[in-house]
Amino acid sequence: MTEKTLFEKIIDREIPADIIYEDADHIAFLDINPFEKGHTLVVPKKPYEVMMDMPIDEYQQLQAIVHQVATHTNKQLGGGINIHQNNYPIAAQVVPHVHVHVIPRNEVKDTYRSDNHIGSYDSESEKLSFVEKLKLG
Repeated sequence: MTEKTLFEKIIDREIPADIIYEDADHIAFLDINPFEKGHTLVVPKKPYEVMMDMPIDEYQQLQAIVHQVATHTNKQLGGGINIHQNNYPIAAQVVPHVHVHVIPRNEVKDTYRSDNHIGSYDSESEKLSFVEKLKLG
């Protein structure tokens, strides 16, 4: 049996996450190593490794959720939004489970530089305030 990915453990509630959206097929939660405050990952619950493994209808459903999360994030936080998705380790995919990054931006930065991660929130209460702002339905 293959070991569960980090995201499968979150989906199965084996490890905690700051969830802002969930339905029968998707989950969205704050990234534990964010580029910016409010950086969210949108994840299909089925454990596809890369987006090319997904049937097109499931990929389109995932993108519809990304659109909802990005639209709501932008409404709540203003500024701009980066949306990106990496496939395979050579392209900087860290967790081998499809996920889309929704990153709010309020200043110009190189998205892909690892030294541009804020790393964490100033406090747990600050993080929880972002969860409340970004929570959908």
